[in-house]
Amino acid sequence: MDTQEKIALIEDTLDLDEGTLTPETVLAEIDEYDSMAKLSLIVMADDEFDITLTSDVIKGFVTVDDILKALD
Repeated sequence: MDTQEKIALIEDTLDLDEGTLTPETVLAEIDEYDSMAKLSLIVMADDEFDITLTSDVIKGFVTVDDILKALD
């Protein structure tokens, strides 16, 4: 899965319009990035990538690129 496909998956997970996010997008500036979105990211990472994201890992996310790196 390439970067754009991962970004599209993150947009879908956060219920954002396609094309909303870039790797440089700051998560704190996204209204939809709340506790429920973080839980959705945990589920998506497990379902799509078989990766377990802990709350400590998610707390360290600052930009979309941080999420992308965790999904590699």
